[in-house]
Amino acid sequence: MRHRYSVFFLPLHILADFFCLNAAFVLAYNVKFGSVSAVAEPPYATLWLVFNLVWLVIAIILKPYNFPRQLFKIDHLLKKQAMVIGVHVAAIAVYWVFTQAYYYSRDHLFYTYILFFLLGAAYRIGGLLFLREYRARGYNNRRYVVVGYGKLSKTITRFYDIHPEMGFRFCGFFDHSSSENRLALKGGYEDLATYIRDNQIDCVYCCLPYIDNTYLRQIVDNADDLDYQVKLLVDFRGFLSRGTSVEYHDFLPVLNLSSQILEDFRVNALKRAFDILFSLGVIVLGSPIFVAVALATRLSSKGPIFYAQERVGREGIPFTIYKFRSMYVNSEKAGPSLSQGLQDNRITPWGRFMRRTRLDELPQFFNVLKGDMSVVGPRPERQYFIDQIVEIAPEYRDLLKVKPGITSIGQVKFGYAANVDEMVKRLRFDLLYPERRSFGLDIWIIVQTVRVMMQGRGQ
Repeated sequence: MRHRYSVFFLPLHILADFFCLNAAFVLAYNVKFGSVSAVAEPPYATLWLVFNLVWLVIAIILKPYNFPRQLFKIDHLLKKQAMVIGVHVAAIAVYWVFTQAYYYSRDHLFYTYILFFLLGAAYRIGGLLFLREYRARGYNNRRYVVVGYGKLSKTITRFYDIHPEMGFRFCGFFDHSSSENRLALKGGYEDLATYIRDNQIDCVYCCLPYIDNTYLRQIVDNADDLDYQVKLLVDFRGFLSRGTSVEYHDFLPVLNLSSQILEDFRVNALKRAFDILFSLGVIVLGSPIFVAVALATRLSSKGPIFYAQERVGREGIPFTIYKFRSMYVNSEKAGPSLSQGLQDNRITPWGRFMRRTRLDELPQFFNVLKGDMSVVGPRPERQYFIDQIVEIAPEYRDLLKVKPGITSIGQVKFGYAANVDEMVKRLRFDLLYPERRSFGLDIWIIVQTVRVMMQGRGQ
């Protein structure tokens, strides 16, 4: 049976809220009056009944339990819960004034809503954590296919690969077969309907840059008969921003992109100001650490204290990056090569410690002050390796839209890469940054980086 357990989620959610509401009402009565013996007697019996009826009406009208999986997150759940409780408070206030029931205890009402929110939040958080783990293990999944093969179509599969807790299982690409995509396809357009029926596909993502309108119409027309959802993927990346708005001319939606430049300016100005202040703080307050690391580097092995190398920055512009030297001199005399991890015999014993704690990266704060780098951003690479990465993953070019950084999502989640294949794997994390960059995300990445440094888990 298809999704045999999913049908229980909605009634369980509703029943759980009614249990929390009634438990909160009774517990609040006990807190206020020291006993629950009279809670089911007038006048509180009437208020108790009104509480439940109002919540039922709100649930029917506002439908607070309808969440797509992509929005099934703690913040969305708690915001919706708080909003619905606010509506309930307003309705009870109207009832109170209309019936002139001023004999009800304000303290009781206050305690009821506080307990209701806490109980509801507790079961929502617990249920969400359970569902995430349950879906990450392969249960309660939604099967999906992608119609139209290209860069955009691989973006949606990468997103669900990174978020297995959402419970989406990829079942294949469908498109016209060619020499470039033949090995990646599950089938062509003529095979799609049969595959959907035989494999009980729940969702079909259609990539508008790669699909003809005629086939799109067929997919939409078949959706009711084969019981699947159709979702459109349109590649607006590169010119849409959070400042973009939608204007409606009668029934015609029009995208307003005029706030793009202003929004980009605000983000970049705030980020640059933070980079300068943060880097100055690290350099000034951490100067004793800089001196100690420099002395240890100089005394631990022959060679210079600093290591300089050309890297590729924003818009493909090369710059010189600085590090504390962690390898023996002339380690790359045979040509460019990546570190093979902490067991690489080119790394000095002191260098291994610096790499585990990321202390070798400290001189890059001077790169940040110069404007070549940012505190947070995808790690810069050498042109020699970029050429190899682009052959495998052309989307790497998206990282060149932002300044490279000292630390990144890829550095936190993956670490250093020992070969081009690992660089491509790390890429799937770093590609999240250009589209989602924000001050809050930067702070989160910095905190995670400090944690890695303190635990000595750098590779």
